[in-house]
Amino acid sequence: MGEKITLIGAGLTGPLLATYLAQQGYHVEIFERRQDMRKEDISAGRSINLAMSVRGIHALKEVGVYHAIEPLTIPMKGRMIHGLDGSTHLQPYGQREKEVIYSVSRAKLNMELMTLAEKTGKVQIHFNQKCTHVNLEKKKFTLLDRSSSKEQVLPFELIMGVDGSASAVRDAMTEGGKIDSNYKPLNHGYKELTIPPTEDGEFQLEPNALHIWPRGQFMLIALPNMDRSFTCTLFFPMEGDTSFATVNSENEITQFFEDYFPDSIPLLSNLVHEFQTNPTGHLGSVYCDPWHVEDSAVLLGDAAHAVVPFFGQGMNASFQDCTVLNTLMSEHGGDWQNILSEFSRIHVKNGHAIADMALENYIEMRDKVNDPQYKIRRKLELALENQFPDRFIPRYSMVSFNQIPYSKVYQRGNLQLKIIEALLDLDPNGKTIDRVIVEKMLN
Repeated sequence: MGEKITLIGAGLTGPLLATYLAQQGYHVEIFERRQDMRKEDISAGRSINLAMSVRGIHALKEVGVYHAIEPLTIPMKGRMIHGLDGSTHLQPYGQREKEVIYSVSRAKLNMELMTLAEKTGKVQIHFNQKCTHVNLEKKKFTLLDRSSSKEQVLPFELIMGVDGSASAVRDAMTEGGKIDSNYKPLNHGYKELTIPPTEDGEFQLEPNALHIWPRGQFMLIALPNMDRSFTCTLFFPMEGDTSFATVNSENEITQFFEDYFPDSIPLLSNLVHEFQTNPTGHLGSVYCDPWHVEDSAVLLGDAAHAVVPFFGQGMNASFQDCTVLNTLMSEHGGDWQNILSEFSRIHVKNGHAIADMALENYIEMRDKVNDPQYKIRRKLELALENQFPDRFIPRYSMVSFNQIPYSKVYQRGNLQLKIIEALLDLDPNGKTIDRVIVEKMLN
């Protein structure tokens, strides 16, 4: 196979996809707007660490790089909930030892994936090259060299947009009337803060958990890093009485944290400075359909389905895109018309489903996890899983510890919610499981 494939974007998805393509025999050129992070100390402008689960791990194993990534991960076995009174309790993600998710450094993972792609001998990454326009009719794209400010127009045979939520490839597909695309902003943003290690170089909090301070309309979370620090993220309304628009001065920031996150203040050694100087990130979801144009262009990752981060599935969903496309390449050979058509047909609905579930999970994380009724439902959910292990799997487990298509997870999750509601109607304490009702509804 001598066909050359053009990728726009060398974030996490681009190099992984390029490795899959190289292993299928293709030659790949990647054009990335940023500098090479392996040579320059740059900020990706995005979250420092990510939650990795089964879908992402499967992809890394398929391309043969997981052995290099695993030592860079920290297992998180559940949510450590921080109450307003300073109390904490752990809510396990699952009830089996293997049911954990992993904190991993975005930058280190990105660097490993770029190096892996280049080692195939079939992938070349061009840095400081910003794609500013794509002409699908003429099969040409325009690059701006960010070092020299010069532009060039290059041809492509097949172009793959893995250039994130502000994708130039998606813009071209949308403007050309080839796809329907919709960006739905969330009226909440985020700010990253840091919990450093202790003076002895140890973690200040339990490292094997994702920490959450749920406060109704907003929340603070913390994920562990390999250097024994934690990356904290405040998810907060952009506008309103208590929001990024109103909390700005030193006094306002300090008072806000004293009111809502008092136990975090001794941990956040540089709170006011980081709050005032770190950028405020924006959140939103991308929905588009289809994800391809004939045999000439396709979208993967955030370019196709950017999601809010509240299910920890952004990276995992993007990596699974690569896995699905790779399977279709093996099934259809070099017939890109069929490969891409089938990719959209079977997988677009999964992108929409995880986008919807991620939004729903934000409400659960910031509001419901401390609710006594939520805890009753969660215990009942786990009890149902024990009694019907092959037929009732909690939605979180289906998403994070299985590879069931997201669209099927969404459908099954809704059915299982109806089962839980029916059982709670019989016993509000959730201690009674009527097998007849469950069997009838599962069938």
